[in-house]
Amino acid sequence: MVRALVLLLTHLAAAPVVSERVEIGERDRIDLGTFECRDITRSTVLQRVCYDRARQDLVVVAGGAYDRYCRVTAETVDRLLGAPSMGQFFNRNLRRETAGSRYDCHA
Repeated sequence: MVRALVLLLTHLAAAPVVSERVEIGERDRIDLGTFECRDITRSTVLQRVCYDRARQDLVVVAGGAYDRYCRVTAETVDRLLGAPSMGQFFNRNLRRETAGSRYDCHA
């Protein structure tokens, strides 16, 4: 048993670290290497939430598509993750309908 564990740990240590890159929209790609990601199982709207606290950068998967929101405070993300309905919180406070919205990354 110990030998198998040592072999597994050796294999994992030798494995290359691959950073996850995802498509945002039609042309942008983002590396999630600096993000803390959580798979969401209690929401019908959100499937995944990734956040980079240092850059205040939020990436969410809603409806199977990745979308990025910039200048989102850690407090807002904490409120999103703790909301009784994450989907309602997201739709009311974060989701943008037009370019130039509050959390637009290209503004």
